[in-house]
Amino acid sequence: MNTTTQFKIDGLTCASCVGRVEKALHKVIGVTDVTVNLATEIATIQGSASHSELIEAVIEAGYQVPVKVRQFGIGQMSCTSCVTRVEQALLKITGVVSASVNLATEHVQIKTLFFVTDAQLEQAVIQAGYLFNALKSDRVINQSSQHQPFYNKAWWPVLGSALLTLPLVLPMLGMLFTQQWMLPPVWQWLLATPVQFYFGFRFYRAGWGALKAGIGNMDLLVSIGTSAAYGLSLYLWWSFDNSHGMPHLYFESSSAVITLVLLGKYLEHKAKRRTTDALRALENLKPVEATVQRLSKWQKVAASSVQSGEKVKVIPGERVPIDGEILQGSSHLDEALISGESIPLSKKEGDIVTGGSLNLDGILEIRATNVGTESTLSKIIELVEQAQGAKAPVQAIVDKVSSIFIPVVLLVALTTLLVTGLVFDDWTNGILNAVAVLVIACPCALGLATPAAIMAGTGTAARLGVLVKDAVALEQAKEIDLVVFDKTGTLTQGKPVVDEMTVISGSEEAVLQLAYSLQINSEHPLGKAVVEKALAKATQPLPVEEFQVVSGYGVKGNIDDSLLLMGSSHWMQALGVKLPTEKIKIPGASVSWLASQQHDQITLLGLFCFSDQLKPDALLAVKLLQQQGIKVAMLTGDNQASATSVATELHLDDFKAEVLPADKAKYILQYQEQGYQVAMVGDGINDAPALAQADLGMAMASGTDVAVSAASFTLMRSKPSLVPTALVIARLTYRKIQQNLFWAFIFNTVGIPLAAFGYLDPIIAGAAMAFSSLFVVSNALLLQRWTLKEK
Repeated sequence: MNTTTQFKIDGLTCASCVGRVEKALHKVIGVTDVTVNLATEIATIQGSASHSELIEAVIEAGYQVPVKVRQFGIGQMSCTSCVTRVEQALLKITGVVSASVNLATEHVQIKTLFFVTDAQLEQAVIQAGYLFNALKSDRVINQSSQHQPFYNKAWWPVLGSALLTLPLVLPMLGMLFTQQWMLPPVWQWLLATPVQFYFGFRFYRAGWGALKAGIGNMDLLVSIGTSAAYGLSLYLWWSFDNSHGMPHLYFESSSAVITLVLLGKYLEHKAKRRTTDALRALENLKPVEATVQRLSKWQKVAASSVQSGEKVKVIPGERVPIDGEILQGSSHLDEALISGESIPLSKKEGDIVTGGSLNLDGILEIRATNVGTESTLSKIIELVEQAQGAKAPVQAIVDKVSSIFIPVVLLVALTTLLVTGLVFDDWTNGILNAVAVLVIACPCALGLATPAAIMAGTGTAARLGVLVKDAVALEQAKEIDLVVFDKTGTLTQGKPVVDEMTVISGSEEAVLQLAYSLQINSEHPLGKAVVEKALAKATQPLPVEEFQVVSGYGVKGNIDDSLLLMGSSHWMQALGVKLPTEKIKIPGASVSWLASQQHDQITLLGLFCFSDQLKPDALLAVKLLQQQGIKVAMLTGDNQASATSVATELHLDDFKAEVLPADKAKYILQYQEQGYQVAMVGDGINDAPALAQADLGMAMASGTDVAVSAASFTLMRSKPSLVPTALVIARLTYRKIQQNLFWAFIFNTVGIPLAAFGYLDPIIAGAAMAFSSLFVVSNALLLQRWTLKEK
């Protein structure tokens, strides 16, 4: 169908940009006409291409399309067919780029262009036959649920239907002891009818909605199956000759199936809530109130109203309401639920604190920096929500199977009925066998298999200090066989110190002063180490002109009409300087040379040796990775001797020294060309290209925002040992997905033939169906008990 689509494009600067975007969009199959307006930055496209294809073409051309990500709750879903139905209804809306429904959380994550309204989304969901809910915090929901009448409680349908069903099922137990407890038909009918049409009404309502949409779902199967058993009982009762005793009715089958399905859904709901424990724990870290200094006095205000720059007071026992910097006071803060760090951290004036941390023992006055949605806690919650709401690539196969599953089951049930009735002349058993087929075939377990495992896996990862960007990252992580670490700040503390300063020309004071003057403007860790040494000796800096950072090499600038250079051995050798390496007194140390250049003559003035201590768990991280069969490599800009020393101490499989920042991605590509699935672990801006090039990027949260945004995994603590933890969780999560899908298919593959041939009573089929859903969720929950153990 030929339609008109409009969306905004970011990054357009001139007419050539317009031409480039129009050319890229014209290449998309289905596009008939394109107009891009530079003034409004709006693209108007005619044709039948999907929004996702158009947006992908714009991104590949080097521009961005602003997309809004929204999450809502979807009520009254029961199986994977409901998931497909909701997604298809949303994708029909012009401006919806993607829609991903998670059956386990009953949430939908929608990416839309900005002109799409919530009202449009709500209308589409309601017309599809489901409830559309704005998401609320669990605390608000729990408080309101306490005041609900009992008939609105989640347990009421289960209890009510069970109480009415019990007298119908007990006679079956009496038959084992040759006792005749069977109720008169009228009493059976009086007990079964409320179960069928009051407690079972939800199945009729949802099943009718599915029929109107032209698809099938679990509710349709249950409603058809139980109605058949109920209707058969009415027919047998009506047609029975009372002079021959009591008829054999099947009201207990229809009632028991409904009760068991309701029980299964209730237990499944309770189990599913446990998969979101990590997310609820993070939500509960958000303080409701904050003490803020306004109009020269402290006031209690809503935490959401705190503005950046305001002064906030936090007393012992309270949670920090915002990200900020301590202006006054000292204390120990518990950040366990945020970073996974179990030991309270000591914080003092000038330190940065994270919102959600628990203040243990001191009074703190904090200047707010990041508030609201910009706070670290809000971003963590958003990442966890996105990961738990995302679909794994394997889910696409499940969705395809589910789309044809219900029609096939209905066909099998009809065939069972006709064969048993026409061939064996037993219509009663034909109906019962068809009912058993319909009931046991409900694809609930199939729909829950993948999302339940992903939710449990990402929740466990978050609890241990690892944030997963999406489900695709989990699938990539399970294939990794080579982990490449950046050295400085990742394997090492990132705070080198000057171990040795050797004077080659001039005095020690003059060399240190010149080095200090150059490095005072540098952000490099080695430069900061020189500054610290100079400050410790109360050295005064000299004015520097034309200061310049030479990327990957060092720094230079003019002091007293002389050009001074300070940087790596590689740089000095490139400039043709012969280095007196015998003056390096510390083997394996990082080295920086100070030199003066006049005309074409370069004179060495001094030599600085630095050391950067390895992180305490660096060796453990390498050992754990190698125990998993994963090779470990390192990329560093340090000299060969320094890199060799670290590689030897950590028993690395490979390393590259004197690597320029721009070349890190090239080395990652080389490893990939050798057949490795590569994970890159880094923390700096210069690691971002390598993180993006790797099959899996893993960034330390202590690093730069650029590095974190380029990575698929974020390590909330600056600990290399979180890397093997993250990779193991990814593999375990996918193992749970495989196990769940296997058992979900087995239940149906074995159960449907047994039911069709009359080996499964409808009651047993209902119990098996309920058990299958509970089984896959419970199996996924086992991930929450996992901890990494060293072999």
